[in-house]
Amino acid sequence: MTVPELDLADPEVLRDPFTAYAQAREAAPVAQLRMPGPMSLWVVTRYAPAKELLGDPRFEINSASYLSPDVPEDCLPYLRTMSEQDGPNHLRLRRLVAPAFTPRRTGEFRERIAMLVHRLLDEVAKQEASEPVDLFPGFARPLPMDVICALVGIPEADWPRWREYGAHIASGAGKEFAAAIPGIIAGAKDAVAASRAEPADNLVGDLVRVQEADGDRLSDTEIVSLVWHLVLAGQTPTQLILNGLAALFAHPEQLDALRQDPNLLPSAVEEMLRWCGPNLLTVPRFTTEDVDIDGITIDKGQPVSTAIAGVNRDPRVFDDPDRFDIRRTGPARAHLAFGHGPHFCLGASIARVQTEVALGALLDRFPKLAPATSPPDAARDTDGGSWRLTALPVLR
Repeated sequence: MTVPELDLADPEVLRDPFTAYAQAREAAPVAQLRMPGPMSLWVVTRYAPAKELLGDPRFEINSASYLSPDVPEDCLPYLRTMSEQDGPNHLRLRRLVAPAFTPRRTGEFRERIAMLVHRLLDEVAKQEASEPVDLFPGFARPLPMDVICALVGIPEADWPRWREYGAHIASGAGKEFAAAIPGIIAGAKDAVAASRAEPADNLVGDLVRVQEADGDRLSDTEIVSLVWHLVLAGQTPTQLILNGLAALFAHPEQLDALRQDPNLLPSAVEEMLRWCGPNLLTVPRFTTEDVDIDGITIDKGQPVSTAIAGVNRDPRVFDDPDRFDIRRTGPARAHLAFGHGPHFCLGASIARVQTEVALGALLDRFPKLAPATSPPDAARDTDGGSWRLTALPVLR
């Protein structure tokens, strides 16, 4: 079987990754992806082997899966999150922290999230109604960090600085990314100390109570690492909100349906995750032995990723997969936007609720909301690993 090759230096792959991965998917279950520079990795393009990979211990996440920014040595112990661990220690940490991230617990935070959403939209509403307003800098970008700050217990006076941290972390690399880490770690340590001194109804308070009440307790380092993990992974709603809104603008019949029936919001968010989620590739895993994927052998020690842009539109699983349909039934939640298996995204329920609340509030407060540019997603970044907008101007 011939293994197709994709090149992230190819403008067409960057412009339309969904078509590029679809073509590779129909040619073979695995492709070779050439990255900028000498690096390359394998990508699994079909749903079934991708789902199997994400739960297979022969594919290991480790420190080589992530960029290693130049950060102070005293911060390094806090950067090894659960994502980099497998086996018994990962299961132990997951068991201890899972109660703080259940859909029920996230539902209890919904009112707090709604308050933060409306506070940002109050500022949007103050701008001149006849002029376009960009939802990226004043709404979608700050929202995830405001939510994280509220859930973690960061003093509100520090939120502007944490918004800057979030913007730097979302950039993915570079000196600004590295420079944000010490402040995040210091703030997380302070939040742990404050929650221990005075019990709080927030995420860190939940984790401190686990530490104090459970025989197998979380260490301070583990709690701080979890806050870092939350910041690192918690930027997803920014682009999910923007991508989802752009998709609705491009499909006005879907937008009208959602306006008429807000109860469609949960299924709409699932369809956005499947159809235009911000992550095109999963974090690379490394084979711990030679592995066969549907007749193709990948040698030990090779980096392997899952092409989310391909598997979430696999016609073997999803009917008419290239159609955006907020009423989609069947295996709509079977998408792999949040991964699968032991490393399924811990904050998935927070991201879902945040996106539901944000989109619902936008459409409710601005019934005439419309794109100010054509196409609405004209300001699209093309970094190859994510599907993201740098601006979304709208009219109200």
